Amino acid sequence: MKNRVDKLLSIISLIVFFSLFSCSSEYYYLGRGIAHYNEGLYDEAISDFTKTLEMNPKLGNVYYNRGTVYWAKDEYDNAISDFNKAIEINPGDPDAYISRGGVYIKKGQPDHAIPDFSKALELDPKSIEAYLNRGMAYAKNDQPDLAIADFNKALKMDPRHAGAFNIRGSTYYQKGLYDQAIADFNKALEINPRYADAYSNRGSVRREKGQYNDAISDLNKALDINPNFAIAYYERGRVYYLKGEYDKSWKDIKKAQDLGHKIPSNFLEDLRKASGRQN
Repeated sequence: MKNRVDKLLSIISLIVFFSLFSCSSEYYYLGRGIAHYNEGLYDEAISDFTKTLEMNPKLGNVYYNRGTVYWAKDEYDNAISDFNKAIEINPGDPDAYISRGGVYIKKGQPDHAIPDFSKALELDPKSIEAYLNRGMAYAKNDQPDLAIADFNKALKMDPRHAGAFNIRGSTYYQKGLYDQAIADFNKALEINPRYADAYSNRGSVRREKGQYNDAISDLNKALDINPNFAIAYYERGRVYYLKGEYDKSWKDIKKAQDLGHKIPSNFLEDLRKASGRQN
């Protein structure tokens, strides 16, 4: 998402930008807004993009940029509103459709996202990003076969795309095709040996296959790479529960909770009963 904001101006070009335009110029606020975004100063970026639009409301790319900042702030309705405006002004820009579709996925509306990714592919049939995003939307919409077809197309265009192998593996897992899922996670890790998500996902599949020690090994590796990976703590806690190692399970579950992961109530109830503890 961040890279698409940078398509207007590189940080280096901003130095030139600020030297050419006065603070009364729409371009001054546009450049400063991008700089603020890159620094993580989202409210300041929104303020600058808004000032730019007050001076020239026909700049579709600025609506796009502001929508991207709203997306980063999890203000999904504001983001969609800005992407709508960007599309109204520049209906041939595939990035705006991809971004709006991404927000719909975040809102839990994959059925709204799919048409946006399809439109992006109509505009740019070689967009790997659009295929991957549409595949994820299909998977979330309980259409795993269509999802896998999109991931296959993405991998045909880029056979070394670790992320594509990872999400296709997750979809095979969703379908209960555990061996195919593990093969894809293996491939993702061959391409990127420090891919924490792939280790975590492979650990989850190995748990389903009853390979508890291998699962813990994978989840340990995921946590070595990303010590704040809440889902990996939860998944490892589930494996310890299945192994009857309840104290270790509780420790991981508490860590996952501390990191903001919501633990399913039925699992907590099972763990309380099995361990004889409340927490």
